[in-house]
Amino acid sequence: MKKMVVRIESLEIINFKNVKHGILEFTNNRKAFKSSVLGLYGQNGSGKTALIDALSLLKLVLSGKSVPAYFADYINVDASFATLKFNLRVKNKETLGEYIVNYEFSIRKDIDETTQNINQEDLVDEKYKSTIFDEVLSYSFADENSKTKMGPIVDTRTDEVFVPDSKYKILIGTSQKKKTELLTAKKLTMSTSRTFIFSWELLNIIRQNCKEQRHLDLFEALIWFGNYELFIINTTNSGLISMNALPLAFRYEDREKRKTSFGSLMIELNKPSLIPQEALEVVKNVIANMNVVLTQIIPGLTISVKDLGTELLKNGKVGSKIQLMSHKNSKEIPLQYESEGIKKIISILQLLIVVYNNDSITVAVDELDSGVFEYLLGELLRIISEKGKGQLIFTSHNLRPLETLDKGFIAFTTTNKENRYIRMSNIKTNNNLRDFYYRDIVLGEQDEPVYEPTNNYEIAFAFREAGEYSGS
Repeated sequence: MKKMVVRIESLEIINFKNVKHGILEFTNNRKAFKSSVLGLYGQNGSGKTALIDALSLLKLVLSGKSVPAYFADYINVDASFATLKFNLRVKNKETLGEYIVNYEFSIRKDIDETTQNINQEDLVDEKYKSTIFDEVLSYSFADENSKTKMGPIVDTRTDEVFVPDSKYKILIGTSQKKKTELLTAKKLTMSTSRTFIFSWELLNIIRQNCKEQRHLDLFEALIWFGNYELFIINTTNSGLISMNALPLAFRYEDREKRKTSFGSLMIELNKPSLIPQEALEVVKNVIANMNVVLTQIIPGLTISVKDLGTELLKNGKVGSKIQLMSHKNSKEIPLQYESEGIKKIISILQLLIVVYNNDSITVAVDELDSGVFEYLLGELLRIISEKGKGQLIFTSHNLRPLETLDKGFIAFTTTNKENRYIRMSNIKTNNNLRDFYYRDIVLGEQDEPVYEPTNNYEIAFAFREAGEYSGS
């Protein structure tokens, strides 16, 4: 699907984690940049990670995968379900046709009745699952020959398979047998915590029966985006790095073999790591590609793969034992002895390279600044935002990027759960956004407060009072 470029334009979050309501626009309306960058800043516990988790859900749904049960615990404590609404732009680079897409769904917490064969009333520890429901996919389309208004193509909020009926007939046809199969599939996807709209059951029938290519192209573009072009890096990655494991996320295109490799590998650092033998060449290529940039941002540093031979995997197939090595100042040491900041950069660098060069890639990173020197962070983001092509979404506590990024690339959380996300208003061209943000924390000049004040005297008193109980 190289001809299709997908961009996330905006996101609306309702009753998800500590966000009762929030809308984030990802488009920079100040200037026309090829790249799309959004950095989200705010107080601890104010909804930054909720953004990354919402995008994680989008990836799972577009990929047709089961949503893990823990997402059900992300529903706001005051609500029975959460709703996520995404606005995307899908452009065909060959025909220049463009879709404006709205996709929304809700998620709730249900008892998982498939795990027990006894009366639910007799259960001591009930198991729960995440249920996806009320999915709606709508779009408008325009090219040089035609233009359509925004309207639903699949709306599952019905006892039928989906509405509107006119779109159902174009996508599925009039077969009663297929209708029965899809009604069964609709129930099955809910019971297995999957999407119905992007389920293989529905998609296989659409592929066989769809009478309008434009509809099918949209489904294929969104599926491809979710599986191969949307990457989510959450704080679990940082935790794994602390435990001497390197989660290496990559998307590498071998032009000679005309083959694209994508995914992630977990490479142990404190001992040789065993990976599938066919992955060895991919890892070597990815690291060679990374070294081109790595040696520039950390002068003189490169990494390499030491091949330590073969060993059988648990499935009986041949695997390769490898160890990652660090090279600097003519010395070679195992990568595990480098700083966590360097490991963090290495773990996501290949994706940053792809974002810089590929307009069809979206990467979302939680706590991008973790372990990274603030000046380097600011310069990397400046380069990607000004000269890159893809979409980068990140959260951060380090305020250096506020001084290096265009102000249109920055959003902030508020203390208002009903209006969680804002852009700063009344910012003059010569204002330093970092200083402006600090001033607003103190003076509260925006329509919504961006910081819940703390009292230094009360904090000091609390430390003293806690010390009495600890015997200090």
